[in-house]
Amino acid sequence: MSPREDAPADRGCFVGIIFFILGLGTLLPWNFFMTASMYFNNRLNTSEWSNGTVTTRKEYYFDNWMTLLSQLPLLLFTLLNSFLYGWISEKMRIAGSLVFILFFFILTAVLVKISMEEDRFFSVTMATIWFINSFGAVLQGSLFGLVGLLPQKYSAVFMSGQGLAGTFAAFAMIFAIASEADSESAALGYFITPCVGTLITLFSYMLLPKLVSECVFRCNPVTFMWFPSQLNLRLISGVCIWLMAFCVTFVFTVTLSVFPAITVDVKTVYGGKWERYFIPVFCFLFFNMMDFTGRTVTVFFKWPSKDSRLFPLLVVCRVIFVPLLMMCNVQERHYMPVLFSNDFIFATIMVFFSVSSGYFVCLSMTYAPQLVEPKDAETAGALMTFFLALGLSLGAALSFPLRFLV
Repeated sequence: MSPREDAPADRGCFVGIIFFILGLGTLLPWNFFMTASMYFNNRLNTSEWSNGTVTTRKEYYFDNWMTLLSQLPLLLFTLLNSFLYGWISEKMRIAGSLVFILFFFILTAVLVKISMEEDRFFSVTMATIWFINSFGAVLQGSLFGLVGLLPQKYSAVFMSGQGLAGTFAAFAMIFAIASEADSESAALGYFITPCVGTLITLFSYMLLPKLVSECVFRCNPVTFMWFPSQLNLRLISGVCIWLMAFCVTFVFTVTLSVFPAITVDVKTVYGGKWERYFIPVFCFLFFNMMDFTGRTVTVFFKWPSKDSRLFPLLVVCRVIFVPLLMMCNVQERHYMPVLFSNDFIFATIMVFFSVSSGYFVCLSMTYAPQLVEPKDAETAGALMTFFLALGLSLGAALSFPLRFLV
């Protein structure tokens, strides 16, 4: 009997809470580096006085490179996960990845206190981003395979946790700014926060095997510990899953093509202290809260249905957000005119952009396992993770030409 079909009640919702924490932990690396865009850009693009004039040092395009080097490891290691499943145990993949993520967060916090030449700092930061997201990719792929073995509600809970990771990072940045501490101390406090979050994620995972074996599964423990080493080619060639794969790829391609590489350069029309809060609030906090809202709504409400032709049509319609955001008050710009300079128009666009992203991604990821036989649900989850990674990588690559076109 499939464990998805015969799952005892999760008393106290402890398993659901742990999967929520695990979902949050998988995206801490991406979100904390992304939300710290102002800190990194200040260290890389500082201006200096020379003969009475202001000279701006070279442009590093940090946000574009950060996005690309965060998502390429996810695509690469999603492909490698099928081999890792057969050689490395689930416990080692997940716990080991969390330990290395913790190490790189500690390294990033230490670098706040170390003075470094800009080129070297950029290289070290990019290497850190690559490695921390590589381990994050192994972690995410392993957990998506694991959650595919549980009843469907846990997939939605897990992805809601992922959606909250960005909100967590945004609030951490806002509190760091509001502390009125010097920039170095604020950055140090900001990067200590994900260290604590990663530790909590690790401890939560260590509690999971006992809770799952007692509360969720009635199956051989080996099923919990190991995953298939090969993908099911029948699923790849069949039409039970390809539409959902297209949808999740397209949603993330649109989202990552403009967020954060373009949205982070939108400027407020107001001055004063609001300038310091504008991007953390309207770009990062709004996106992540609304994305989380979109993901959470799918726990209670699912529309259109998985068989509806309206579903992929609505997904494709999200492409309209690309020119809309490009025509906000992005600075500096070269070709496109500014049509929406008002802060609140930008905020409104971000709300609809974010809610639709979280909603359609979560629907795609939860619908896919329902379109296959129960025995293939885990493989379907692994395949969807690959297409999710593909969409993220395509979006990150597209952010370079789109930013130049603004």
